[in-house]
Amino acid sequence: MKILRRLGKPPSQRQEESSTTGQTCPDIFELTNGDFAVVGTEATEALDQELPDDASRADYERIVIVSRKTMIDAKADIPDA
Repeated sequence: MKILRRLGKPPSQRQEESSTTGQTCPDIFELTNGDFAVVGTEATEALDQELPDDASRADYERIVIVSRKTMIDAKADIPDA
């Protein structure tokens, strides 16, 4: 499994505060197996108890936050099927 492509623009082109200050930024990538990888802010501890009753996560899974701007920018690159 490898990164096939980025979804949306690179952080430096999204004009997000963290990209203009030289910090790391959220990102979304499509993988060669069709799955997606997300770079975001780890928020498992803060949001775990907020999951709806019909949602859960395995011990090896983490909840990450990706900025709205990143998701909206990636929308055009996300396949319909």
